[in-house]
Amino acid sequence: MSAVARVQKASKLVAPMASKALGVSAARSFTGTSRAQNKVTVVGAAGGIGQPMSLLLKLGGKIDHLSLFDIVNTPGVAADISHCNSKGKVTGHKGAEEMSAALDGADVVVIPAGVPRKPGMTRDDLFNTNASIVKGIAEQCAKSCPKACFLIISNPVNSTVPIFADVLKASGVYNPQKLMGVTTLDVCRAKTFVADNQGMDVDKVDVTVIGGHAGTTIMPLLSQVEGAKFSEEDIKALTHRIQFGGDEVVQAKDGAGSATLSMAHAGAYFADKVLDGLNGVSGVKECTFVDCDITDAPFFASPCTLGKDGVSEIHGFSGLSTFEQALVDDNVSSLVKMAQKGSDFVKNN
Repeated sequence: MSAVARVQKASKLVAPMASKALGVSAARSFTGTSRAQNKVTVVGAAGGIGQPMSLLLKLGGKIDHLSLFDIVNTPGVAADISHCNSKGKVTGHKGAEEMSAALDGADVVVIPAGVPRKPGMTRDDLFNTNASIVKGIAEQCAKSCPKACFLIISNPVNSTVPIFADVLKASGVYNPQKLMGVTTLDVCRAKTFVADNQGMDVDKVDVTVIGGHAGTTIMPLLSQVEGAKFSEEDIKALTHRIQFGGDEVVQAKDGAGSATLSMAHAGAYFADKVLDGLNGVSGVKECTFVDCDITDAPFFASPCTLGKDGVSEIHGFSGLSTFEQALVDDNVSSLVKMAQKGSDFVKNN
């Protein structure tokens, strides 16, 4: 069965259950004619990514209720952000005992929770700590807001998204249309670096980035950038810089942090696009890491249309250059192993 067919089948199965569970009077129906009352929860809202991302979400003006959760300090972050003169109420929740209230009824849950990268660390080095954190969050989400869209930022995304999926499956509430790994920062970096290299207007540059969200699994399709003329050296250098842009920031911060601000921007941007889709805006298309069968990897990032039920169409990829095809051929097996590592963690913990 194709990836699109699987998504459509899931939609048909989930939609009737959602309508029955919510009821006519309680349902927040997403339509193109009247904007929904959106609740967005940020889990990890007091951290280096969570704080600036929450601020950007508040300033976006599309959220009626911005619910902020973290283990500590969240009420202060919420109070601070709530003073910004933009639409929407802000609530802060801290500690495990308040997690359910933070998540209850959320339409979108954005999850940057976890420990940050440090010099010399790969995203996969973070696995043992962040895997446990993400598993616990997924378990609570399955109880408090099973029909929400879940946007996973916590690294390593190539493993944490499969963890989240398997927890939801175990609870009987998994909808592949509503689970997305946030790979938007890779696209942001690709647009920025390409625009600089080619002397283009960054606002008009479009770069598709497929694969995963770690090192060489990040695969920018530079051959498909309209109007660009790259040398072979440019392609190799730009591809490497896009793949390891996070290391560039970690090193520049000299051990004091990772790519928190740019990730906050990317996370807020992607959440905004998901909200647009849920609210009936047509033609919303972004790269994201999803459950699909376009390669042998169970999860793979490619352009997706975002609609009223989350991911409405997975576009996949085609027309790769020899260099890009080699990247895919070399990295799909790594994505399979990273996904399996996440699934094994759920089975054994």
